[in-house]
Amino acid sequence: MRWQDWMTWGADEAWAQIPGGPAGAGGMGLFGAVLPFVLIFVLFYFLLMRPQQQRQKRLKGMLSALKKGDHVVTGGGMIGTVVALSKDVVTLQVAEKVRVKILRDSITEVRGEDLEEPSS
Repeated sequence: MRWQDWMTWGADEAWAQIPGGPAGAGGMGLFGAVLPFVLIFVLFYFLLMRPQQQRQKRLKGMLSALKKGDHVVTGGGMIGTVVALSKDVVTLQVAEKVRVKILRDSITEVRGEDLEEPSS
């Protein structure tokens, strides 16, 4: 027996046991086979993709509304006050006489103009 025959050995008997034969004429056919995949995609869209798109839209609006005096948090956890803005770069004051330039996209949260300092 050739090796190709081993791969299909028993397939004829298996198809004979399925109602409707190899074409799968019985049952729901193609619709029944595709329906679970469509339902999984819809579930993923509403549970994963749509909330992420809304989050990105909110973040984009927040970054476009950024202004001097806003207290922001960066992706690295640095907290500072916006002192200068350009198209892509924001200058933050993180301490007295300490200014840091960062990319606008690295800002993750805007806390407004009146940020209370955490008490130790």
